[in-house]
Amino acid sequence: MCTGLIIALLPLPANAQGISDQQLSNRTLIGGNVKRHADAVLAVMSYTTVPDVTTSSLSINNGTSGNPGFGQSQLGGGFTISRSFPLYVEGTLAYSRYDPMFVATDGSEQRTLPTRWNTFSSTVGIGWDFRITDELVFRPILNGTIGRVSSDLKIGQSVVNRVTDSNLQFLNNGSLDAYGYGGSLVLDFERYRATYEIDAELRATDIYLRSFGGSSEAVQGSATAQQVSLWARWRAPTGWHALDRPVRYVLEFAYSHYFGDSAGVLGFNDLTSLGVGLELDSSKYPIVITRTRALVRYVFGHNVHGVSFGFAVSF
Repeated sequence: MCTGLIIALLPLPANAQGISDQQLSNRTLIGGNVKRHADAVLAVMSYTTVPDVTTSSLSINNGTSGNPGFGQSQLGGGFTISRSFPLYVEGTLAYSRYDPMFVATDGSEQRTLPTRWNTFSSTVGIGWDFRITDELVFRPILNGTIGRVSSDLKIGQSVVNRVTDSNLQFLNNGSLDAYGYGGSLVLDFERYRATYEIDAELRATDIYLRSFGGSSEAVQGSATAQQVSLWARWRAPTGWHALDRPVRYVLEFAYSHYFGDSAGVLGFNDLTSLGVGLELDSSKYPIVITRTRALVRYVFGHNVHGVSFGFAVSF
């Protein structure tokens, strides 16, 4: 069993943000249609529907304030029960924050509406390993997602009373609940030798997200998460020893390409990650954790780049 935790954010430049603004008419919101922004946030939620090191942690700065206008973090992992019973189970928990800005007007007065949209989502997957060779596995997975976007509007009540746009219902402590369903196809390659270890995974995912239930009427919508990713890791002994086991160095490569509504919503269609780190082996001792790994990753794409720190444990 293996799981990972990202403990630092990936800083990306402000021009990575692809959510555009539109000017609307009198007695409404200027700076963008709320439903359009909420649909974009639902599309952003799709970045955390599958375990993916390239988008496990993102932080995008606002071009005017220099502060993060969007950020997300993800905790996830997966495992196969055993070779004799090759049921595969995976899960992710994710949090993201988006701070869009709107302007309200009643025709004579304008007021900036600072908002904060917090998104929580969880995805689970159940699959089955079909062994092609001793080292290569084909794994179909069924995925399900549940999530919520909550809006927190900080504004004087007088402005709320005078602006009578239905979009404001969502901005003023509204919420968007979403569910998703779909699946993934995975090719998983593992080769373990005394002098090196290789892990590689090719994955294609398609998940449909849709609002439901108590979602504010003005922001109901849907989005499609479509992604193809390639991930590979090389581990080999460094010559050092700790905990009566070799200390391994780790090299990692990951590439993700986004399709559907995920494509371009943050200003890029693909991300590449290059990582290097160390791994401690504690398997000699009677503890639950068998390996602990720390990595530094450089992530880049079209007009975006940054550094993240990753931490993972194996059971």
